[in-house]
Amino acid sequence: MPHLIAVDWGTSSLRGARLDEAGRVLEEKTAPLGILNVPNGDFAGVFAAQFSDWMKPPGTRCLISGMAGSRQGWIEAPYVACPAGPDELAQHLHWIESGRIALVPGLSDEQADVPDVMRGEEVQIFGALRLAGLSDGLFVLPGTHSKWATVRGGRVVGFRTFMTGEVYGLFAQHSILARTLELDAPLDESAFLRGVARAANGEGLLHNAFGVRALALFGRLSPAPSASYLSGLLIGEELQQQKLPAGSEVIAIGASTLTARYGLALKQRGVAVRTFGAEATWAGLRALQP
Repeated sequence: MPHLIAVDWGTSSLRGARLDEAGRVLEEKTAPLGILNVPNGDFAGVFAAQFSDWMKPPGTRCLISGMAGSRQGWIEAPYVACPAGPDELAQHLHWIESGRIALVPGLSDEQADVPDVMRGEEVQIFGALRLAGLSDGLFVLPGTHSKWATVRGGRVVGFRTFMTGEVYGLFAQHSILARTLELDAPLDESAFLRGVARAANGEGLLHNAFGVRALALFGRLSPAPSASYLSGLLIGEELQQQKLPAGSEVIAIGASTLTARYGLALKQRGVAVRTFGAEATWAGLRALQP
C-alpha cells in the first residue's frame, strides 16, 4: 500500500498527516487555512504550499475529507445516501488528479422529507470503528453542529444534526444572557452538571435558558459559572433527544475540551463513554484508501 497523505480540510482550519504503509503517523501539520480563509479561492495553490513535499514520493496518494468537498470548497463532491460504509464512500471518491488526489464525499440522510448532511464526520466515525474494533454503535461528534450517528454492520444507517455549539455562541454573544456570562472562565463542573440536570425538567430550552438571567438577577449564579451552566443546559437538551438507556455506551469523537463535557453529561445519565480525537480521522481516511 502506498504512502497516504490524509487531509481534514474544514471551515476554519486545515490539518494533514503523512502516514506510512502500515497507517502510522509519520508527521502532522495544521494551518488556519479553512475553506473560508483560502486566498482568492486558490485551493490548488494552498494545497501545493502545504503538501507538495509530502506528495513527491512516487505512488503517494492524498485523500481529503471535510468541507473542501462542499459547494463552497475546492470542488463539490456529491453526498452518498445512508446507509453507507467505507466501501460506498470509496466508490464515490471525487478525483481532482486521477490516482493521486481525491475528495471524500459526505453523507446524507432523509428524515420525514427533510434532509440532513455531514462532511468529515463520516470519516471520523469509520476511523473510530476501526480503532475500537467495533461494527455497531452510537456516536456523537460534538461541535458547532453536533452529529449523532447510528452504525450497524459497519455502516452509518442514520444520523441527526443539532446546532448546539452555534446556539451557544448566539446566546452567549448576541442575547441578554451575554451580560451575565464570563465566557473565558474555566469549566465549572458543578454548574455544568446542574444545567444538564435542569434540561431534563420537561420545560424546554426556551424557558430554561431565561433561567440563566433570572438566577443571576437573584444572585444565585455568578458570571464565572454561568457559561458552564448554559453549556450544560444546551448539551442536556441535546441529550434529551437521544435514546440513551442506562448502561449503554456512546463513542465521542472530537476536541478533548468538547468530548470531556459530553462525557460528564453522559456519565450523569449512566451512559459509558469512549473518546477519540484526530487519530480517528487518519484511521478513517486510511480505511478509504483505494
